[in-house]
Amino acid sequence: MNETTAYGLSGDTAEKIADYTDKLSAELQVMRHRIYPPEARKAFTRTFSTLDLVKLLDIPESTLRSMTIEGRGPQPHRADNNRRIYSAEQLTELRQYLAEHRPDDALRLWPRRRSGEKLQVIATANFKGGSSKTTTSVHLAHYLALQGYRVLCIDLDPQASMTSIFGLQPEFDVGENETVYAALRYDNERLALADVVRKTYFPGIDLVPGNLELMDFEFDTPAYLARRERDEMGLFFERLKNAIYAVEGQYDFVVLDTPPSLGYATLAALYAATGLIVTVHPAMLDVASCNQFLIMISDLADTLSEFGARFDHDFVKFLLTRVNPNDGPQKYMAGVMRRLFDNDVLVAEAVESTAIAGAGVAKKTLYELESGEVGRETLKRALESADNVNSEVLSLLWQVWGRTE
Repeated sequence: MNETTAYGLSGDTAEKIADYTDKLSAELQVMRHRIYPPEARKAFTRTFSTLDLVKLLDIPESTLRSMTIEGRGPQPHRADNNRRIYSAEQLTELRQYLAEHRPDDALRLWPRRRSGEKLQVIATANFKGGSSKTTTSVHLAHYLALQGYRVLCIDLDPQASMTSIFGLQPEFDVGENETVYAALRYDNERLALADVVRKTYFPGIDLVPGNLELMDFEFDTPAYLARRERDEMGLFFERLKNAIYAVEGQYDFVVLDTPPSLGYATLAALYAATGLIVTVHPAMLDVASCNQFLIMISDLADTLSEFGARFDHDFVKFLLTRVNPNDGPQKYMAGVMRRLFDNDVLVAEAVESTAIAGAGVAKKTLYELESGEVGRETLKRALESADNVNSEVLSLLWQVWGRTE
């Protein structure tokens, strides 16, 4: 008799589940060691060719060539085929060097927010699982970092998918009081958000990881509300916003990955956000579920207004995700969304791709994949879709700052 059947027909389900999770956690740890040897830590291994930099920096290849010949700026390595390649750290150094030596292009090359430009907090939301909230959040964060911005990612989902993509296993690598809950809690163990921010392997991105501890905020908040007390962090919906603005000067953008539910953490994220992206798969059941989500937000917003909460976003946009351009019913539902919401639906769509699935196996985004990990044309099409979505979001963020493209 194997271990699973040893419990018998009337075995304790909780005991079974504890056994399952022990086995699965151990196996995931083994897999992580296999994917990221020798220290089981994820690293940014992708390199950038001169053609990549021409696209990212919008400068002529001749400029890079002359810089290499003259020994100016960060110097590239030579690949086996003698092609010049740059690391992600060198990309940042190159941006800063060029901005200093080309002042007319400084804002484009070194685009970090200037005085008077507010910190922007972008939340992806929908309470239906599988709407690509995490995929959208992490791809946006990686895109913004590659464009030269400072990004803070906050994982608010107890399932901690964002945390996993950044190479951390929530049950092993994130301990007690090491999630955003530490900055939101109501007792004397509360920490400043800066105390739980971690540097990541991806240049330009910091992370506040998540794990099951985040559920404590859902459990603690009703008791706190019942006591009718209020500390310096405010009511539950104010706490995340106040925590974020304590680190405001260190970042250009904050990306919030919300849980697939409309609990206290999601409401706090909606209140803290300056921009909201609702991810929707254009299928009938998903659109219907999204409608229920919107109804609940509307109803709760009316209730919270009695406590002084007002959802006030610079933009609210719908993003169509996992789109199959050849699927007739999806085309129809996408058309319905665009007809009803018009310009509030992003023009760009996140196309379904085996490249995203392939990247997910290695806990990567499209922006981390090296040539050869998936088919070249498949990766090219997927990256084009991701770039279109993220550049459209960035243009919205620029509008808030009053910048023109």
